[in-house]
Amino acid sequence: MPTPPTGHTALRRRLRPLQVAVALQAILLWVPIEKLFLDEIGFDPMTIGIMTAVYAAMVPLIEIPSGVLADRWSRRSVLLVGTAGLAGAALLGGLSTGVPLYLVSAMSLGVYFAMSTGTLDAVVYDTVLEETGSSDLFERTVGRVRLVESVSLVSSSLAGGWLAGVLSLRATYYLTVPFMVLAALALLWFREPRLHETGRPESLRCHLAQTARILGDRGQVLPIVAAIVLAAGTTSMLFEFGPLWLVALAVPAVAFGPYWAALTAAFGFAGVLAGRVRLDSPRVTAAATVLLAATGLVLTTGATAALIVPAQVLMAVLTILAGIHLSKLLHDAVPSTVRSGVASGVSALSWMAFLPVALVMGAVIDGGGVRSAGWLVVATAVLTGVLLVGLARRSTRGGRPAVVSAAVTHECVSEPELVGAR
Repeated sequence: MPTPPTGHTALRRRLRPLQVAVALQAILLWVPIEKLFLDEIGFDPMTIGIMTAVYAAMVPLIEIPSGVLADRWSRRSVLLVGTAGLAGAALLGGLSTGVPLYLVSAMSLGVYFAMSTGTLDAVVYDTVLEETGSSDLFERTVGRVRLVESVSLVSSSLAGGWLAGVLSLRATYYLTVPFMVLAALALLWFREPRLHETGRPESLRCHLAQTARILGDRGQVLPIVAAIVLAAGTTSMLFEFGPLWLVALAVPAVAFGPYWAALTAAFGFAGVLAGRVRLDSPRVTAAATVLLAATGLVLTTGATAALIVPAQVLMAVLTILAGIHLSKLLHDAVPSTVRSGVASGVSALSWMAFLPVALVMGAVIDGGGVRSAGWLVVATAVLTGVLLVGLARRSTRGGRPAVVSAAVTHECVSEPELVGAR
């Protein structure tokens, strides 16, 4: 008789379609040349900041409802809607000849972020729980997902830069759409976890109330939420405004493909390190904080691209790695029945916080240049590190992961055993 698959093997096999979908979604051929295309159709640093703020404003409006919808309906279906938003962003971007239509494309991109950011991690977490019975493998598992995503991002960055030179900047947008169709087919192949259906609150009002109470749990969840918001904001600043450091240095267009490949490779490096770098250790988090400060200070100088690019990549690795660790802390603390809603709520808060930052970054770069804007990056990076140190010390003192109290969840949850860390 054939040997039944182990938990590890079954987990890898079950997540394979999801990893394929993530890999296909990451084939965004237009991303490495986007800033050049925006310049071609009439954008400037201020309007780039406005564009970023547009989809940063879209995401919170959709994200919490999408998370609750994922908990009560189907997480896979919500991911499919997000994939459609990504396809729409590429198609509308390619059709754009000026600022207005490209802003609509940015809104479609916002739909993708809203539907996927919190829900994807919740799907991975619950799949790990169903297949292994604990959350111990979550960081490494989601790290592998990030690694797959990174490989696709890096490959498509190099391919996108080459295709833009051979064809046109606009062609990279159109060529992205078929990959989104294939990603949707891969998601249809994935068997989603069903833990969130156990003990689910019967009424929508009760569900929303429970989600809100968990997000407002100052004793356990709020410090984790604050750290996630800061880490996500720092990462977003690097990816949204990082290329402008190269624009300011008049770097040739051919260098943008390799640059973006290096920056997106940060997801892969963080994925490899996830679960191996002990961010629950105060010493490790203190060292990470020093590195965050050092790399941020490089962005405030007149350094060459040879220093700017490695500094951005290293900072991105650290903030993405922090985000993976913080995601585990968050999911350990909440019930599966509201996991997508809570994770989406945190992501929505991240976007809401990034909205004014994007506007300020655009204005600062427009008026004072990228060196002045570098101090904003330093501030958020260092604050992220400080909170990580605090959480690591709390973990060392308490010896157990944070879990929301029964008083927060008992009114709406019918079964006592719903928190993943237990």
